[in-house]
Amino acid sequence: MLKRLHSQKQAQRIIGLLVGIIFGFLLQKGGVSDYDVIIGQLLLTDFTVLKIMLSAVVVGMMGIHALKGLGCVALHPKSGSIGGSLIGGLIFGVGFAILGYCPGTVAAAVGQGSLDALAGGVVGILIGCGLFAAFYPWLDKSILHWGEFGELTFPQLLKVNSWAIIIPLITALLLLIHRMESAGL
Repeated sequence: MLKRLHSQKQAQRIIGLLVGIIFGFLLQKGGVSDYDVIIGQLLLTDFTVLKIMLSAVVVGMMGIHALKGLGCVALHPKSGSIGGSLIGGLIFGVGFAILGYCPGTVAAAVGQGSLDALAGGVVGILIGCGLFAAFYPWLDKSILHWGEFGELTFPQLLKVNSWAIIIPLITALLLLIHRMESAGL
């Protein structure tokens, strides 16, 4: 079934749209499209965003690796570098700090009718993309490949089965979420 789906680009677009709508709905229902909740996270007074993101990491990690183990999907990690991560983090962080939204929460906030997200977020994303595109040739030659580590994953680096990393990491993340909940964070 998945091989057949791989060749049907229109079906992939429809599935992507539906998953995006569900994701935005869940972000909105979780409260992370609310400016005050996001600012509370940045001020370390409201950890709703962190708990939702950690929960998504746990579910996604278990799901994708279970599908991989069943032979339903193949993972194709992209090569990475310290320089690329720094530039991406700076662009993301500046936008997040100025507006109080990340790209996912901007989309959810626009969907719920927040004009600040539409005027600032969408415009900011377009400006950020434009600046990155304009400076890409220079960044590609000077910074983006600094500290390149290729397609290496932690299980490959440690030469262990993926689940030897996943199970302890999931356990730690669930304990962290539980600890935050217990502390009322």
